[in-house]
Amino acid sequence: MAKRHPIIAGNWKMYKTVSEARDYAVKLLEKVGDITEVDVVICAPFTALSTLKDELEESIVHLGAQNMSWALEGAYTGEISPKMLTDLACTYVVLGHSERRELMRETDEDIAKKVKLALSSGLIPILCVGENLTQREGGRALGIVRGQVERDLADLSAEELARVVIAYEPIWAIGTGKTASSQDAQDMCAGIRSTLAGIAGSVADEVKILYGGSVKPDNIAELMSKPDIDGALVGGASLDPDGFSKLIMNAIEGVRK
Repeated sequence: MAKRHPIIAGNWKMYKTVSEARDYAVKLLEKVGDITEVDVVICAPFTALSTLKDELEESIVHLGAQNMSWALEGAYTGEISPKMLTDLACTYVVLGHSERRELMRETDEDIAKKVKLALSSGLIPILCVGENLTQREGGRALGIVRGQVERDLADLSAEELARVVIAYEPIWAIGTGKTASSQDAQDMCAGIRSTLAGIAGSVADEVKILYGGSVKPDNIAELMSKPDIDGALVGGASLDPDGFSKLIMNAIEGVRK
């Protein structure tokens, strides 16, 4: 099969005003506006999406949201529907981030509904899975992640599953400065792919699996050199356009290894 095309996605979380987002987009395009070796995605707060659409829609940079509702429309005050996201030129949406699971108490049932609706609405879900430190130290990391994958992707067809992007984010490494070793990350991503193979056979070879958790310019190349790591979901290191550009270029070097 053809090699999976890598993705480097920046997750801004709850940072950047509209004016800051506009300035960022201009600076980012100056540096990575013509690269094709990886797909670049910016997952921004809802308030910045319209401005980023104006700045990025004609560029190679893809736009993503950080969450969406499990409902297409209706009386759900404060929620955002997938129709609203596609209208803003979003092609990706982050679902099941550990902060949503832990702080907002989202369940695997909630996330599975969102994944299914995202796919039917023409969005590519970036499904986040990962274990906490207690689970890892207790030897349960793979079992925890395998269970999330199986529950969150329940009832998908093989064609739908092939369009999902999975981001492995060990919770203990998000924003802590700690990073899983490249081999630990590879082992878990391989475990995720094995889980997918159990669900849908050879389709597992088509699914892109990203690593996230204190990804930086100085560790991305080693991560990208691993066979089952197809990119990264980047948090804090994506907030500065110069630093994120450097990370993207270093990722390309890793792909070439």
